[in-house]
Amino acid sequence: MSGSILVTGAAGFIGSAVSERLLLGGAYVVGIDNLNTYYDPALKRARLHRIQRHCPTAEWDFIEQDVADREAMAQLFETVAPKAVIHLAAQAGVRYSLANPGAYVHSNLIGFGHILEGCRHQKVEHLVYASSSSVYGGNRNLPFTESQPVNHPVSLYAATKKANELMAHSYSHLYELPATGLRFFTVYGPWGRPDMAPMLFAKAILAGEPIRVFNNGDMSRDFTYIDDIVEGVIRVLNKPATACASFNPASPDAARSWAPHRIFNIGNSNPTRLLDFIAALEQSFGYEAIKQFEPMQPGDVQATAADTHLLEEWIGFRPSTSIVQGVSRFAEWYREFYGY
Repeated sequence: MSGSILVTGAAGFIGSAVSERLLLGGAYVVGIDNLNTYYDPALKRARLHRIQRHCPTAEWDFIEQDVADREAMAQLFETVAPKAVIHLAAQAGVRYSLANPGAYVHSNLIGFGHILEGCRHQKVEHLVYASSSSVYGGNRNLPFTESQPVNHPVSLYAATKKANELMAHSYSHLYELPATGLRFFTVYGPWGRPDMAPMLFAKAILAGEPIRVFNNGDMSRDFTYIDDIVEGVIRVLNKPATACASFNPASPDAARSWAPHRIFNIGNSNPTRLLDFIAALEQSFGYEAIKQFEPMQPGDVQATAADTHLLEEWIGFRPSTSIVQGVSRFAEWYREFYGY
């Protein structure tokens, strides 16, 4: 695949890591991000500085821009004419969606619509976009497989991600746009989002403050290390979605389509109890956490687990970084970055 690659959310946790990997591989990357204040923009700028340090001679352009700005996005697509798009920009966070639903409509629905329109008009060769394990909602049938229905979201964030999958499929069908959605499972690691549990826990543990442990600790997550996520995104990008020749409309499979649209889980396939994850952080930092047990929060789910067989069949890769390895690397970065 030749030409430029547009990465949205390029100052974000996953977006910055993906951009750096592409640049180190010799790609020409145009990154955009609105650098909003959902969390401290200083961390986002630090990620951008990291890219500049690690890739000083790479073909890299960064533009501060909001995907929900229709005119600006139309102009960007016309100017850049990307061959491929990795769409990672979104209003993230499950709990935040309970208090600020408009932010999710603005970015995740309106913004995604502008991405699809840009891809259509510029005849983009492949759109890879971020979905989420949150789409499985109240499903208790573990592990989650792409063929399972995702009709019971428990947060607006999850509903917008399911909507993204449906919107992308319609464009794949109507305009022959190859599009691949990746359902990320609890991504963690260096340069992570400060609103997510690993960063919140690390900050509290080192400060000697209590950490909030929801559902009294009876939770598990398919924690997936950032490097594994990046590897999966890059491999998927290089294999554009195609129609499934065996799709049967009389007995439709939610994981497949007659259109060039694919959905894949990308997770570690090794769910970890929340208390075990905390124990790994305690081991890495050398301090015991003060645990404050609380009930389940609205919009949350008790457990996630990814079946990644379809991803492995498609690109020959499955995430495999262990919690011990991943948490150790995260803790080392956290101490260095925050000066502990």
